[in-house]
Amino acid sequence: MKKPDNKSIKKIHVWIRAVIQLLYFLFLPSAFTAAFGGVKYIFTQLGSGASLEMTSFLLALIALCVYTVVFGRFFCGFACAFGSLGDALHAFYGWICKKLKKKPVKIKTAWMKKLSVVKYIVLAAVAAACFLGYFTKTQGMSPWDVFSMLHARNFQLGGYMVGVILLALIAAGMCLQERFFCRVLCPMGAIFSILPVLPAFSLRRDRENCIRGCKACTVKCPADLELSSDTSPEAAGDCFQCQKCIDTCPKGNIHTGIRRLKGNEIFLTLIRAGILLVLLLLLGI
Repeated sequence: MKKPDNKSIKKIHVWIRAVIQLLYFLFLPSAFTAAFGGVKYIFTQLGSGASLEMTSFLLALIALCVYTVVFGRFFCGFACAFGSLGDALHAFYGWICKKLKKKPVKIKTAWMKKLSVVKYIVLAAVAAACFLGYFTKTQGMSPWDVFSMLHARNFQLGGYMVGVILLALIAAGMCLQERFFCRVLCPMGAIFSILPVLPAFSLRRDRENCIRGCKACTVKCPADLELSSDTSPEAAGDCFQCQKCIDTCPKGNIHTGIRRLKGNEIFLTLIRAGILLVLLLLLGI
């Protein structure tokens, strides 16, 4: 039997990721909102002087944070409904531009690096609003609530016009820039990006074996990241574990902290997706 070439393997990886994203989007879209609910719960309780109890929202937040520490931001790259929506919109926009033979408009890399701090401001604003007891007064302004309603086929959006407008603007950003929401606005992304990642699943590259001047992995990366070398202890918190850099590297230099593993092996992807699925089901999400 003929062994598949690199191009075929790359297509298989793309399709596996797309299928996993679609399944999580259709059947487990509330994981993001559940974890985000945990953040709001913590600061609301602290602001009111009430004690913290182990609610389902808080459990979801803790579970996803622990999962991210162990496996990196696999949830963001494969299972987050908002992230998957962004990937779909960006791919659709690129397809439209290709059909029209137009060059896609893209937000400049320098701008994106500056805008990436906004998600920390969003997180701080949400935390402050919850702590001061103002968050309940923002009902109708949340694009996440609007997205959840639309996903549930609830089109009774009266009173949610601000949220609808914000969601439309976010969708436009998603078209222009891959992972726009994740990089710029996601409060959970702000939390995940500052969590430590165990070396086993953080990506590295053999920099000394790279082709001189090659930046294929950075160009392909939706977060414009430059991978750490084997000798660096640093793990990029903004890595979405999308695995695109691994397939793109012409020398095959990219691997996990476990050198025998590239990080995009089919069995490894399915194991991580399976563990996440079991975790979310146990939490009742």
